[in-house]
Amino acid sequence: MALDSTKVLLVEDDEVMSTYVVKTLARLNINDVQVCVDGNSALKAMAGFVPDVVLTDVHMRPVNGIELRASSDSRLRSTPVIFMSGDSSRETLGNTMALDSVAYIVKPPRLEVLRAKLEQALQSRF
Repeated sequence: MALDSTKVLLVEDDEVMSTYVVKTLARLNINDVQVCVDGNSALKAMAGFVPDVVLTDVHMRPVNGIELRASSDSRLRSTPVIFMSGDSSRETLGNTMALDSVAYIVKPPRLEVLRAKLEQALQSRF
């Protein structure tokens, strides 16, 4: 799948970071992006938006990225997830990788890192 036809569900509670990630995705020619501010709104958004990949912050309220990934929603279980966080602790990394996530990116995501992780996520779908 080409990046320019990729649909991304971005789950990020920080408006500045959200804007930065959306602009970085646009630099990769990814313009089909649904932005949600937490896990609850992401689950609701997936009722009408079927992403190819979920790019989610780890630490949010009321439903964080780890809780989102661990949800029983079958649509989410079959979608590759990339976690993002400013938290690079081993504990947080271990918690996210234990949930069958594709990757973990320390924020702010650099263009080439984001490209590589998205390509990895898209390849994991097949």
